[in-house]
Amino acid sequence: MPSVSWFVNMEERFKEINEAYQVLSDPDKRAAYDRFGKAGVSGMGGAGFDYTTMDFSEILGDLFGFGGFGGFGGRSSGARRNAPRRGADLQTNVKLKFEEAVFGADKEISFSRDEKCTRCSGSGAEPGTQKVKCKACNGTGEVKTTRQTVFGSMVQVTTCPTCNGTGETTPTPCTQCHGRGIERKTVKKVVAVPAGVDNGTRIRMSGEGQPGSNNGPNGDLYIEISVADHPIFRRYENDIQLDLKINVAQAALGAEIEVPTVDGKEKLRIPAGTQPGKIITMKGKGVPALRGGTRGDQKVIVDVVTPTNLTDEQRSLFEKLAVSLGTETTVGGKTTFWDRLKEVISGE
Repeated sequence: MPSVSWFVNMEERFKEINEAYQVLSDPDKRAAYDRFGKAGVSGMGGAGFDYTTMDFSEILGDLFGFGGFGGFGGRSSGARRNAPRRGADLQTNVKLKFEEAVFGADKEISFSRDEKCTRCSGSGAEPGTQKVKCKACNGTGEVKTTRQTVFGSMVQVTTCPTCNGTGETTPTPCTQCHGRGIERKTVKKVVAVPAGVDNGTRIRMSGEGQPGSNNGPNGDLYIEISVADHPIFRRYENDIQLDLKINVAQAALGAEIEVPTVDGKEKLRIPAGTQPGKIITMKGKGVPALRGGTRGDQKVIVDVVTPTNLTDEQRSLFEKLAVSLGTETTVGGKTTFWDRLKEVISGE
C-alpha cells in the first residue's frame, strides 16, 4: 500500500502532465514555447512546469512498477536478471523387465546435464584470474539511454551488451569451459523403481535436473518407465492374465496342475466339466498397487485343446467313446458335450 506522501507526489506530477498537455494542445502556446522556451508560456497557463526535463519514465515506473523504471512496486531489470533462477527439468527413459515392474528394482540410469566446470569451479575465469566489474555499465548490468521527445526526457533501460547483464566481464576465460562456467557431462544415478509401475509411469528425482543460475535451485529429473512384454503373461491394470491349454480329459474330469506365476509355480485346480474360455482366478498373484494396498489377481483363461494327431490306440479309444456318447445333440439345453463326456469316462 503506497504511503500518503506517495499519493501527494503523484498528484503534483499529474498537475505537471496536465499543464504540459495544455501547452502542447494549444497551437499558440506551442508556437510560443518553440520560439522562446519556458519564458514564452509564462503567464499563459504553462509557467508551473518544464516538460523538457520531465522524466516520464520515472512517472510510469512510480505508477505501474515497469521494469527498468524503478519506483513503487517495481524492480529494476538488473535486479530481475540477477535474481536466483531455478534450473530446467530433464527427462530420460528406463526400460524394465516385466517382473521388475511388478516387484520394483534399483536401476542405474545415465543422462546428460550441465555441471560446474571442474577447472574453474563454475566461475568461468581461468584459475589464477578473476572476473572484473564491467566498465560499460559500471557493474549494474544495464545501460540507460535518454531520448528527448515532445513529452520530455524518456529514459530507456536495456541489458548491457558487453557483459550480457551480469555486471562482470572475464578478461581471461577458462580454457576448459570457454568462460561459460559449466560443461556438459554424462551422469549416472541409481533410481529406486517402486513395485507396481507400468508403461508411462513417471518418477521424479528432485534436484537432479539442470543447475540453477545465480544460486538458484536445480531442476528435477523425470524418468519415464517402459515395460518389456512377457512371453506368457499379460497385464491388465493390476491383474495378470495367463492363457492355459488343457486336454479334453482334464476338462471333463477336472485336474490339479502346476501353472506359472510371477512368484513361481503354483498349483491350480481345474474343476470337472471346465468349458473353453473359463476364467479361473488366483487371488493375490497379480501386481502390487503402486500407491500401496492389496495385490491384483492372476486370471487364468482356459482353452480346451482338441487332439488332431491321434495314435492308433487313442483313435480306438475315441471311437469307443463316440459310440458310448451316441449321436444325440442338445440345442438350447444345459447338458453339454463335456457333461456327457464326464459321465461316460466316470461310468455314471
